[in-house]
Amino acid sequence: MSQSNSLALDQEIAQIERASVKAIRNRGRLVYVLRVAILVVTLGGWELCGRTGLIDPFFFSMPSQIANQLWVWMTEGTSQGSLWVQVLVTLEETTLGFLIGAILGIICGIALGRNRLLADVFSIYIKIANSVPRVVLGSIFIIALGLGMASKVALAVVMVFFVVFGNAFQGVREADGNLIANAKILGASSRRITYSVVLPSALTWILASLHVSFGFALVGAVVGEFLGSRQGIGLLIATAQGAFNAAGVFAAMIVLAVVALLAEFLLTQLENRLLKWRPPQFSEAAH
Repeated sequence: MSQSNSLALDQEIAQIERASVKAIRNRGRLVYVLRVAILVVTLGGWELCGRTGLIDPFFFSMPSQIANQLWVWMTEGTSQGSLWVQVLVTLEETTLGFLIGAILGIICGIALGRNRLLADVFSIYIKIANSVPRVVLGSIFIIALGLGMASKVALAVVMVFFVVFGNAFQGVREADGNLIANAKILGASSRRITYSVVLPSALTWILASLHVSFGFALVGAVVGEFLGSRQGIGLLIATAQGAFNAAGVFAAMIVLAVVALLAEFLLTQLENRLLKWRPPQFSEAAH
């Protein structure tokens, strides 16, 4: 191939690459515009329906009332005290429950995944425990552990454990048998195989469960507070419900959504650091 043809080919490839990057960026902008448009239309339609009487603001509130409620909570505090204290209490319960449940789930999932005898023995008990609605256990924990933080953390732990355990167990079972066999041939111990082969293989499964399980931990903490507590966002919801304050209920939901989104962002950053070897997804390449 002549030098001129090679140069022309390089220019054509570069042009195609620039066009692809531009298309990806344009698609990203379109996604953001559509997201904002949907939010504006939804909130605007909700406000319009409330002001024109199509829906009853007493039961369904309006965005303006919700924004006003949030402003009052941030500037004047809530009936239970500072809004930030309520957020920190719920966040502390959620984080403790998430960490304890995740650690227990990972340990038990790997242990049972690596030991078939243990898996066969405990499988029936895990199925029974998993079949019990976890939210119902909140009442038992409150009776046994009181209205303090312990009962909320316990419920969050139960909510998280089974999600992480299931993924960790399946991730261990999905580990490449050829790699494990080769490691055994090379003289690797069972512990070394677990740390060097099985755990990295299960890491993607485990991290995927962490995204979901933090939301479950938050649900567990809030439900526990709703059933009985002295502080927390769940208590705010229960208090607003008791006063027929729909704006307060929606405002607390927005606070929870913000907390959940921040946690999701942090977990995503952690996952990207731990899985640097993974090829970038299309959604990541668009940025």
